[in-house]
Amino acid sequence: MRIAAIWPEKISQVDNLMQGFTEMTGMVLKAEPIGEYDRRVVILTKEKGKISAFARGARKQTSRLLAATNPFSFGTFRLYAGRSSYNLAEADISNYFESLRTDYEGAYYGMYFLEIMDYYTRENNEDKEMLKLLYQSLRALMHEKIPNRLIRYIFEMKAMVLSGEFPGMPADGDFEESTHYAVHYIMSSTVEKLYTFTVTDEVLAQLARIADDYRKRYMDREFKSLEILESL
Repeated sequence: MRIAAIWPEKISQVDNLMQGFTEMTGMVLKAEPIGEYDRRVVILTKEKGKISAFARGARKQTSRLLAATNPFSFGTFRLYAGRSSYNLAEADISNYFESLRTDYEGAYYGMYFLEIMDYYTRENNEDKEMLKLLYQSLRALMHEKIPNRLIRYIFEMKAMVLSGEFPGMPADGDFEESTHYAVHYIMSSTVEKLYTFTVTDEVLAQLARIADDYRKRYMDREFKSLEILESL
């Protein structure tokens, strides 16, 4: 009789706990240490846009969350809501983008892309296309078919397009017809088909002029990774 009296209550507590969890698909944009063993991570998710999460014990060498809370980690995160942020309970990572960690230049391009996403996205605001852009851009960095510089300019312009800030081709300037075509393609193409072309050195230089000018005009932030990239 005593067991029967306690059992329904225990079941109810477990049900309430399970209902408090939510699963989100996303990528870790940045992580910072909290105390001796914990981490605070910022994750760009498909469901809620950018969120902050506390990962208890994630810096311990034996923690299941150690690798999952590193920047670039993409997968499914299981969280429950706390007072001021989410708490990360589990993660199922499908792509760590490990090859970027061993590619010095590629890693800094990737970190720059993470910084851009952190700049443009907002807490609890749907940014599904931004997440897709980030994921496809990191994948492009892992292949040698397209130069990293071209990937960067495509990424910068498409991020501005998705944020509603890209004004189109500059009215002034003598640009190649191929440059006009490339910019139009970047503006109108789906994210999945962005990285399917290459350009001549002259067109690449013109895309650089456009992307750099618009970045300085519309992004009011200095990016640490970009400073390092430009010094390489």
